[in-house]
Amino acid sequence: MFKNLRYDIKKILENDPAARSWLEVLLLYPSVHAVNGHRVSSWFYKRKMFFIARLISQVVRFFTGIEIHPGAKIGKGLFIDHGMGVVIGETSVIGNDVVIYHGVTLGGTGKDKGKRHPTVGDNVVIGTGAKVLGPITVGNGAKIGANSVVLEDVPAGATAVGIPARFIVKNTPIIEIEDYRGRRKKIYNNMVI
Repeated sequence: MFKNLRYDIKKILENDPAARSWLEVLLLYPSVHAVNGHRVSSWFYKRKMFFIARLISQVVRFFTGIEIHPGAKIGKGLFIDHGMGVVIGETSVIGNDVVIYHGVTLGGTGKDKGKRHPTVGDNVVIGTGAKVLGPITVGNGAKIGANSVVLEDVPAGATAVGIPARFIVKNTPIIEIEDYRGRRKKIYNNMVI
């Protein structure tokens, strides 16, 4: 647990220009408190002590404004920046080195049984107010724009924006064209860049 805590603090110091010292991050960052509270509640949840697990998660939510269900699986290096209003559902899976901004929901659609929340890959950035809903996958290195509503899988390296979210950039072009002036242009998912 302490090894993960050191790694989490290191990633916050790398990702947040306002972070000045490891002590400041350890004591004053709600992300650290929420993620470590989740680790404790998850320990109880895995041992089928559901009441104490939920009690811990609700106390952490009260103090941080970040709600992480004890059943969610979270990798190392998660940074929840300005975390107020973040909700992470029970069957969510979050990879390593993910950045989530305030007001993000990793939730269900209400229609699914079993796995009903998103799986988020490594090195993903999810912008302020985004809603990622259902048993979908967000690929490694993807970016979700602020206030987007994502209802389908996001390929690795893609950027998704809008309501409903559309992909605006992928790592590799689908085709390359020449316009009427002879300039080369690349088309990514039907958008000219």
